[in-house]
Amino acid sequence: MKVAVVGANGQIGRHLIKLLDDSEQFNPNAIVRKEDQARSFKAEGIAASLVDLEASVEEISEGLRGADAVVFTAGSGGATDSDKTLLVDLDGAVKTMEAAKQVDIKRFIIVSALQAHHRENWNESLLPYYAAKHYADKELERSGLTYTIIRPGGLLNENGTGKVSAAENLSRGSIPREDVAKAIYASLTEEHTYNRGFDLISGNKPIEEAIKEI
Repeated sequence: MKVAVVGANGQIGRHLIKLLDDSEQFNPNAIVRKEDQARSFKAEGIAASLVDLEASVEEISEGLRGADAVVFTAGSGGATDSDKTLLVDLDGAVKTMEAAKQVDIKRFIIVSALQAHHRENWNESLLPYYAAKHYADKELERSGLTYTIIRPGGLLNENGTGKVSAAENLSRGSIPREDVAKAIYASLTEEHTYNRGFDLISGNKPIEEAIKEI
């Protein structure tokens, strides 16, 4: 299975690309926005495509062409203003969904945020970010794609433990980015995750077991 990872140069994206590249089941295509990022992946023997999420749907679709699945883990980053959050985390995500449909890709996984589906639980200091995630997730649910929405808690730059809690609703918590990548990897072909979303934080169950029990 060829997997297009949008936001491959991000921290979750890089963990995921390594998992995919090390596997016998998957072939990654790193979707990035800068030429030097593409060169870096290609130097490692990993396919890479240049895609600007602020470009047209048609241009985005060309970067996805040939993939069997898309993982959207891109984000505007904490240093940008709210306008970039809307253009990347919301509109960029929706355009990627439309682009996937244009090139007949059915499988789509998006990385959202813990409790993004419940407005009353949004982080008050990150309201534009949560709004973007909420409505991107809603559009994915309506898209007709075979989707999975993964809503991780606070992201940590720590080694993954391989153990998580996964459920439709979880209270506040955190999780290493490496474990988020492992959950994405495990979800790609796990039919129990198809057409559903779940919160994800560190816990006590192995990832594969946890996502089967959502």
